[in-house]
Amino acid sequence: MIEIWGYISMVVVLASMMMKNIKTLRIVNSIACAMFILYGLAHETYPVVIMNFLVIVINLYQLKKGE
Repeated sequence: MIEIWGYISMVVVLASMMMKNIKTLRIVNSIACAMFILYGLAHETYPVVIMNFLVIVINLYQLKKGE
């Protein structure tokens, strides 16, 4: 079941990269990163958790900056 969650997360990341609107891209990508954080925690792969957490921080910063 955890592997399926990882594949779903991957599809959401790929979908976010297809977005033309940068705000929508960052929101969908942040959701995908949150999904990957859960996946990483389930597998105890902390580099995955840290990297996706940092991407969320960058996305939120850029969204706030762009307001």
